This record gives sequence, C-alpha cells and structure tokens, in this order.
Amino acid sequence: MATQLASTAPLPVGIDDVRTAHARIRDAIVRTPTLVSRTLSALTGATVYLKFENLQFTAAYKERGALNTLLQLSDAARGPGVIAASAGNHAQGLAYHANRLGVPATIVMPRNTPIVKVVQTQGHGATVILEGDTFDAAYAHARVLEAERGLTFVHPFDDPRIIAGAGTTALEMFEDVPDIDTLVTPIGGGGLISGMATVARAQDHAVEVVGVEAELFPSMYNRINGTSKPCAGDTLAEGIAVKEPGGITSRMVASLVDDIVLVGERSLEEAVSLLLQIEKTVVEGAGAAGLAALLEHPERFRGRTVGVVLCGGNIDTRLLANVLLRDLARSGRLARLRIRLQDQPGALFNVARIFESQRVNIIEVYHQRVFTTLPAKGLITDIECETRDRAHLDSLIAALRAAGYETAQVELA
Repeated sequence: MATQLASTAPLPVGIDDVRTAHARIRDAIVRTPTLVSRTLSALTGATVYLKFENLQFTAAYKERGALNTLLQLSDAARGPGVIAASAGNHAQGLAYHANRLGVPATIVMPRNTPIVKVVQTQGHGATVILEGDTFDAAYAHARVLEAERGLTFVHPFDDPRIIAGAGTTALEMFEDVPDIDTLVTPIGGGGLISGMATVARAQDHAVEVVGVEAELFPSMYNRINGTSKPCAGDTLAEGIAVKEPGGITSRMVASLVDDIVLVGERSLEEAVSLLLQIEKTVVEGAGAAGLAALLEHPERFRGRTVGVVLCGGNIDTRLLANVLLRDLARSGRLARLRIRLQDQPGALFNVARIFESQRVNIIEVYHQRVFTTLPAKGLITDIECETRDRAHLDSLIAALRAAGYETAQVELA
C-alpha cells in the first residue's frame, strides 16, 4: 500500500520476532484450530478458513501479545506491577496471564464499561479502576498512575512485543493451511494486522493482506489514504472502534497491507448471526468483521483461499439475542405487522383466524386506540408473528389484504 507513511527504514517487527514469540508463549496459550467452512465458502464464493481465536481461555487473541510482553519484562519492571487501559479483550488477556505469572495488574476502564467485562477482568485477579467516560480518558488516567506508582504500561496494540505476539496467530494458520492466499483481518489499533501481515510477507507464495474496519470508525483507512471520514457512532464492533490508530502499526500497515475495506453494521450483524447458526460459535462484532467483509464485498474475494481470524468472542448475551432476533426479522422468519381494524367485538378474532389459516404463530399483540391518527372508532393493532420464511410471510400479508385489512410490515433500520 503506497502512502506517505511507508518508509525504507527497517520495520520494528520481523518474521523472526514472531517465530521467537511463538516459541515463548505456545505452551501457555490455546493452539486454536483453523478449519474450512463449506457453508460459508458456498455462500461467499471463496474458500473460507476460520481461525477460532474465540476459543482462547479469555475468548480472544489478545492473550498472545499480552503474554509475549509479560515474559520479556525484567524483574524490576514486573515487581511493582503492570497497568493498561482497556474496556475489553486486552484487559482480560493481560489480567489473566499477569495473575498466572504472579505479576500485579491494574486495569483502567471507562465508567460505562459493561459490568460483565469489569467482573471478568476482576475475576482474573486484576485491580479495576473506573475512570472517565471514554477510552481516551481512561488511557490518560492510566498513564498518570503509571508515573505515580512506578508501574509498567502495557499498550494494547502499539508495541513491537504486542505485534509479534499477535502475529503468532498467522503463523499457526499457515502451518495448518499453507495454501491460504488472502488474509482478511479486523483493524482497530492495528496490532493484529501488523503481526499477521509480517507473517504473510514471509510465505513462499504471494499472500494478499486485506484489513477490515467498521464504517463508523475508519481510523486506519483515514490514516493510510489521507481521508477524513468521521469516526463516531455506536458500532456492534466496539472492539475495533478506535479513533486513533498506533504510530508503529500505521507504519507497518502502510508497508505491508494491500487494502482496507469498510463494512456496515448490517453486515456485522449478519456475520455474527451466521457464525452462530452455521459454525455454532459465538463471536463478537469485531471478531466477525472479517466474515462481514466477505459478505459485503463478495466480488473482492471470490475464488480466493481466504483466512479469517475470529479474533474475539466476548459479546454481551443480551446484545447477542438482539442481533439474532434482528436477523430473523430481516429474513422474514419474525415480523411485526401493523393492521387497521374497527374497534368492535370480534375484530381481533377475525384477524386471528387468517393467521390460523396460514399456519402462522402469533407471538405478541399490541392494541393502540389513543395515540393514533385514526378516527375514534379506529384501532391499530401490531401483531408480532413467526413464519417459516419470507415467502410464508408474503402469503400471510396477501391473505390479510385480500380480506380487506389495511396491512403494513414494520421494517427494521
């Protein structure tokens, strides 16, 4: 990727660093499988291999870089303890391995961090400090505590030791599937893709490296392409919702990565849902970004042998439920129909008979008499229902309209 960030100076991480990191950490991490998905391959037109990093003990690849860094700290650096700012997987990976090695760990998290992540991080033995409403505020406070307490700061991505540890993910992928010719990798701060690309460039055949960012947070895309797309919003992929990528990682991406694609929220939701339905595996939004890219840009990857890292599986269960329900709604298997009725005895019964005749299950019924623009004798009824598929739903709507009912489907965004 030719940009002004590219440099002729040697990069801070090379393939030997990644190989050494793997030898250092491999006995204390899970060697997660890399498996072909026949169904996703048929769906996308590419041969899709999935690297199940959501099967790490803390459910994310972040353990690799955290452990690689901890093992290289001197006794003097370990003694007072380590500190990090993170609201997610880096916090848990660092806390778990620090605790295992007997190193005190302090994690600064934004005050709005979901309680489940706070509890999980504390469960790994870390001291959690809630500070600020944003990651930037938490980060700034962590650097203050670092200086005040003499702690060792462990950056979530902009550190050669973190990058080398992350790259061990690709090392295992190519050992398992040497024929991979394309890596599709999520980008947040850029640590994972920097390590992955380092390994890709060391292969004996050409490997294309493509990064993926959420459309709402195209920070690395902006940095590399000199654009100024806004970085803000409520994305499902909060694990890669980074406003400012790293300096080291930006340089490595500029030198080693071929392309960066952006994916929308709908593709991220679809990817999370498909991975659960097809692969029976739970993946967070950031972890599903690679598959989302294949779904949103199929022509870009058709015919390629693609390696996709499912880099994390820490998703709130209520959020996962919402994603799955929204996917059912988009596929026509779950629907809310808005029907205009006369407010008189038997009106709802007559509508229900049509649902019964179409063999459609009614889940919920909502009557609205007051807050409506209809005359006083009018009634709006919303009926949530469950159908077999889109064709079944269309048949129900046609039957309701044929019976004289004004019917509309309440659509999702």
